Amino acid sequence: MTLDRSHALSEIESHAHALAAIAPRSWDAPVEGCPGWRVEDVVRHLCDVHWFWERIVAGRLEAPPVEDHPATPGLDQLVEHFEAGAARLVATLAGADPATPVWTWAPAQRDVAFVTRHQVQEMAVHHYDVARAVGEPWSMTPAVAADAVEEFLTFSVSSPQDPADPPRPALRGRLALVARDANAAWTVVDAGPGTVTWSSGVLEPSGTLEAAAQDLLVWLYGRVEVEGDVTGRELGARLRALAFTD
Repeated sequence: MTLDRSHALSEIESHAHALAAIAPRSWDAPVEGCPGWRVEDVVRHLCDVHWFWERIVAGRLEAPPVEDHPATPGLDQLVEHFEAGAARLVATLAGADPATPVWTWAPAQRDVAFVTRHQVQEMAVHHYDVARAVGEPWSMTPAVAADAVEEFLTFSVSSPQDPADPPRPALRGRLALVARDANAAWTVVDAGPGTVTWSSGVLEPSGTLEAAAQDLLVWLYGRVEVEGDVTGRELGARLRALAFTD
């Protein structure tokens, strides 16, 4: 994990607190990045996410929990329930050895470190969704956002370690993603039929997309568009089509 554990957990906490502060302003506001969802739906989804991963890590589970998610309360108690669940998840992650094996959806990494790292962007991106829905500002620090971009490229797109089934169309080119505020860049290339891999830096790309690290992250999640040349935009659309996570 690029971020140290305490930093990652602090990020989860800060985005959870910020989301909890703004969500009640408009529970019914539509969430553009999650079609058909309102702010309330995002918060209830995150309550389930927190319960799910806390159960896996606390129980050192090697498969998803078999019991049903507990029901979430009415709106009068939803924020309190959400914050309590986020706090339990953070405490459980803090008390577990990052190398402890647990089930994850990523074949290439099944341990507590994966859960910790991925929950940063889970919370941050849904904080973005809610902030946009209610008209509030949102941000991530460049280093944290860059780490999330790198995690996404490693685990959330079709790769030789985790190919899409059925196969998806190839990238057909070399795409550079440049995080202008984080001194970070990645070049994504074809690794085989319908799979990609990446290397750090700008390495003879055929197209480039450039933005702040946080904008690259929410672009990967299909929330925004970013600047780039014509080939970069074409390759970017194909990379998004190779992504598992949205």
